[in-house]
Amino acid sequence: MKPIRLSYIITFLPAVFVLLSCGDDDEGDDFIGNWIELSEFEGIRRSSAVSFVIGEVAYVGAGFNGVEDEYYQDFWRYNVGQNFWQRVDSFPGVGRSAAVAFSIGGKAYVGLGFDGDDELKDFYAYDASTDSWSQIADFGGSARRNSVAFSLNGKGYVGTGDDGNTLKDFWEYDPENDSWLQIPSLGGSKRENAVAFVLDDFAYVGTGSDNGVLELDFWRFDQTLLPDFPWTQMEDLDEEDDYEVIRENATAFTMNGFAYIVSGVRGSVTSSVWEYNPRSDFWTEKTPLEGAARTDAVAFSVNERGFISTGRTGSSYFDDIWEFKPFDEEDEED
Repeated sequence: MKPIRLSYIITFLPAVFVLLSCGDDDEGDDFIGNWIELSEFEGIRRSSAVSFVIGEVAYVGAGFNGVEDEYYQDFWRYNVGQNFWQRVDSFPGVGRSAAVAFSIGGKAYVGLGFDGDDELKDFYAYDASTDSWSQIADFGGSARRNSVAFSLNGKGYVGTGDDGNTLKDFWEYDPENDSWLQIPSLGGSKRENAVAFVLDDFAYVGTGSDNGVLELDFWRFDQTLLPDFPWTQMEDLDEEDDYEVIRENATAFTMNGFAYIVSGVRGSVTSSVWEYNPRSDFWTEKTPLEGAARTDAVAFSVNERGFISTGRTGSSYFDDIWEFKPFDEEDEED
């Protein structure tokens, strides 16, 4: 593996914003996939929010707006079928950005993050049936931000991030006894601002950076191997293989047996989209995000439909939401 040094300064002049919005997309290339803009997120524009899905409903909340200098506690539910937003009970902890979330059954679990002064380790459960929150056991590791989280077979998993140093440890949450258990750390490099997703009872963790170095290694998590080492290294996200997947502060969703990594930062803000096929361990570039290139967005999947919302480019914060149709031809008119 060869790490790639990342050094970038984002300038907020309008002309530069246009260049950043184009990112590293190849205008002459024809890609498959179509983006459709839907009903705007009804909360205040923000970045570094969290999202989760319970049943057929997506939820988005928390986050930060640098223009307003506010860390948010509000949460909203998105009805995918009818394309509308509705306010739900606010998060009871301090407002925060760069938190994590995962869902198990009819509940979601939200914690960690940054409140403007400190990294955090508190966690809360949201019960969709009662629209209410309750505090659960604090995270078992150190207070941190910019971590990843996922759930598998009734357990939650949280790892990596930044507590003042970049991390690679992982922890398992058991909702039956409200407890955290440390499990073997991610193989390979420490990282923050990575992505995680679940396909076919395996979780995958990749992208992100450590001290400004974009990480190339990509890992599969097999829960059935615990308590032994559960991580298997997959093909690197390496430019030598004609990939440009490496990035940080991206977002990811899954549908129809594939995963999609969208936007993020790779030297500059990018709108590029890559599709992962777990059966061949192969990446394919798809149609770039038609909205503004962005970092620190959220993404979610409901009923085999994938969405991205919120995020920022420089000091511009977003509240738009886009759905991706991966097998359709691009249509810039919708």
